[in-house]
Amino acid sequence: METPSRIAATPDALDFTVENVEKALHQLYYDPNIENKNLAQKWLMQAQVSPQAWQFCWALLSPDKVPEIQYFGASALHTKISRYWSDIPTDQYESLKTQLFSQIACFSSGSKMVLTRLCVALASLALNTMPEAWPGAVAEMVRVFQEEGGGVDGRARCLALLELLTVLPEEFQTSRLPQYRKGQVRGALGREWGSVCPLLQQLLRRTDSPGAVKARVLRCLSSWVLLDVPLSESEGLVHDCFGALPDPELFDTAVEAIVNAISQPDSQRYVNTLLKLVPQVLALQEQLREAVQNGDMETCHGICRIAVTLGENHSRTLLEQVDHWQSFLALVNMIMFCTGIPGHYPVNETTSSLTLTFWYTLQDEIMSFESDKQAVYLQVYRPVYFQLVDVLLHKAQFPSDQEYASWSSDEKEQFRIYRVDISDTLMYVYEMLGAELLSNLYDKLGRLLTNAEQPTSWQHTEALLYGFQSIAETIDVNYSDVIPGLIGLIPRININNIQLADTVMFTIGALAEWLADHPVMLSSVLPLVLQALGNPDLSVSSVSTLKKICRECKYDLPPYATNIVAVSQEVLIKQIHKTSQCMWLMQALGFLLSALPVEDILRNLHSLITPYIQQLEKLADETPNPSNKLAIIHILGLLSNLFTTLDISKQDDESAEGSAPPVKTAPPQPGPNPVVVVLQQVFALIQTVLSKWLNDSQVVEAVCAIFEKSVKTLLHDFAPMVSQLSEMLGQMYSTIPQASALDLTRQMVHIFASETDHFPPIKALFELVTSVTLSIFQQGPRDHPDIVDSFMQLQAQALKRKPDLFLSESLDVKAVFHCGKFAASYYTELLPHCSDVPPLARVVQEDGKLLVQAVLEGIGGGASRSLMDQFAEVLFSLNKNCFSLLAVWLKEALQPPGFPSSRITVDQKDNFSQQILRERVNKRRVKDIVKEFTLLCRGLHGTEYAAEY
Repeated sequence: METPSRIAATPDALDFTVENVEKALHQLYYDPNIENKNLAQKWLMQAQVSPQAWQFCWALLSPDKVPEIQYFGASALHTKISRYWSDIPTDQYESLKTQLFSQIACFSSGSKMVLTRLCVALASLALNTMPEAWPGAVAEMVRVFQEEGGGVDGRARCLALLELLTVLPEEFQTSRLPQYRKGQVRGALGREWGSVCPLLQQLLRRTDSPGAVKARVLRCLSSWVLLDVPLSESEGLVHDCFGALPDPELFDTAVEAIVNAISQPDSQRYVNTLLKLVPQVLALQEQLREAVQNGDMETCHGICRIAVTLGENHSRTLLEQVDHWQSFLALVNMIMFCTGIPGHYPVNETTSSLTLTFWYTLQDEIMSFESDKQAVYLQVYRPVYFQLVDVLLHKAQFPSDQEYASWSSDEKEQFRIYRVDISDTLMYVYEMLGAELLSNLYDKLGRLLTNAEQPTSWQHTEALLYGFQSIAETIDVNYSDVIPGLIGLIPRININNIQLADTVMFTIGALAEWLADHPVMLSSVLPLVLQALGNPDLSVSSVSTLKKICRECKYDLPPYATNIVAVSQEVLIKQIHKTSQCMWLMQALGFLLSALPVEDILRNLHSLITPYIQQLEKLADETPNPSNKLAIIHILGLLSNLFTTLDISKQDDESAEGSAPPVKTAPPQPGPNPVVVVLQQVFALIQTVLSKWLNDSQVVEAVCAIFEKSVKTLLHDFAPMVSQLSEMLGQMYSTIPQASALDLTRQMVHIFASETDHFPPIKALFELVTSVTLSIFQQGPRDHPDIVDSFMQLQAQALKRKPDLFLSESLDVKAVFHCGKFAASYYTELLPHCSDVPPLARVVQEDGKLLVQAVLEGIGGGASRSLMDQFAEVLFSLNKNCFSLLAVWLKEALQPPGFPSSRITVDQKDNFSQQILRERVNKRRVKDIVKEFTLLCRGLHGTEYAAEY
């Protein structure tokens, strides 16, 4: 006999016998060779779906086989029933059902994993036959298992029945039933709840029911409520679940069942049942307090989940029951207790984080009532939300230094994320509490910092500042009358700790916009920021705060500019900050310098950049190696980031939006742009660097980034550089083509192609990179996916900005057109120019049919379904711009039998053509037509895949 590995290797000789299956399973589980395991797995998957599976699966379930083999037999049965149901003749349904019942009875006291697979197989059979072929399926299951017999003890039979009833709704959720059947079967299952509910209740209430049975009952309830069983019908069982909570063995499954039952979307219809649940949840408070005292985190977590689920899913319904307002307020206070549960998250407790979304939900519901009603609710709940702020700020406090030092890095990270969640909640709560919240925080902070008798912990101060920062970061606090006082308090803080210092920095950063409107206060906070710049532990907070201040307040910073530049230079030379913070610092300096007179900018640039230029000159002379590569990329990055924000033309940001007239503007500055002056000075040096590093895509990218950022910022002020940069780019790309050079060319085309003076160098560069790229494509574009992408984006940009570029004699428009199959967006730019650019019109007329064929081939199954929208865009664009040609091309392309798919009839093809040609306005409709057609072509129409699509 052939070995399974040989069988697996030769699919034409597949011999799916019991012995071969057993050998393959042995190979899968015990062969140390991973290739043999993979071969065995592949062969077994083929075996499972083969017609022979019906023969071997029953034999594999024989009692003398080991569980792994029996499990495969049960799995094969499930696969056949769930995926190949249509292969089973109708007259065999009954015998298959009987066999499965008897196998489940046999395994009820055997292997649990095999029993579960058999139950899943019978569940699948039930779903395929109910309600027509097997009406009352669940009632029959209950009856069969309640009958004595088969030598199986009652407890084992009971557990097997519960397993079957549990997997039935689960199998329904994951089944591949078509949509119309799903609706029918869901209805049938809903009607069967009448057989399940009394059984579960009886088992849960019997004092002699073993724990394992009760646990299975709870799991079964969890499974059924996910079918939207009416809450009023499961009310008694849910009540019994509360009774199971004191039993530690049943606690987790009872929580799961209660949570699933009350979070069903349909459950809010059953107001009376929900009202009865509130006192049951409130009655858990004693158990919750005991759990807190005993440090029992699991119990706290479970009870909190129940309270939050009820509050979160039903706050609207419960708020509206005004006669019961006190019991709902008691539930809110219980959730408040869970929010403020003692201990530090995540080390001593993990419960408080569960409650945060509840506070959003409750606030949304209160604020959605009309104003009269809202006012009544606010009277009750505003004090609750002020209490919530206190609780959240207490929870956000850092532990003692000693305790924090003992936390793992993972715990510290979880705590950081938790504080971000608290910050988001505070910001949301501000919508309800408004300015009073800021005054409240300010009063607390003021009392804390001015009370000489009572020593304050830094943790308390930090948490209050964190509250301020959370709100000021996203809410406009310019109108607030407490901010001047807050800024006045900041210098009084005794900053003796990194976390506190960080929060002070971020708070100043959050107030940058306010400082722009109150520049007189800059002098009291700027020294703190500059001092912090020298501390590597405050790197992120100090640099980001300086950047915000330089961006928002640049027109008020000239008096401080010398000092800011000097401190920044010092920390850059000392290499205090990591690369990304150095880049931010350069951006900050770019903002700062933008507001100075040109001669001051040039003087500062000279002192700032000269050390780096000298370093770059030295590096350019060295033989390339990995360490000097990093140094070169770092220096080029610093220059890029500086030029990203150094913009002398921009007025105040407000005026850029076209709204109010600018409050302050930089005076118009004569002479060449300082960035251009610097770039011209270093141009030769950059060329030297390039000549040595042209093979290295990262260095080339860093060089291109300098110019790309400069072009984006300077726009037309970059003009003096266009000619020499175009020449350098052409030389670079001809020697070693790289995507970053194409991206920079695209920027240049975007800004300068329409300008007469700059058209010649741009045109020459465009032609050169196009011809070089086309020669690469002839060798095989698949080796250069990044170049393909950047090239097609460049072509699309050229069509958009300056279609005249395609009038050139030396440009092979036809070849470019053929490359377009790599990027549909290219055609959507190209086709509108058919009428006004003759070379494009010629190519479309000659080769448009090839494009249509390629698109149809993709739709027919030759391309990923994720590309269908792009194909639809191409057809829509062709229809809009070349209607008469498209009609002919579609007819000719769809003529061959079997194209684009053998599953399509002639009528379906004609229908598709007519639908496409009819839609010249509605692009969305064309996308739907293409999706429908591709599903027909792939044989997926009407399947669950279609539903997902």
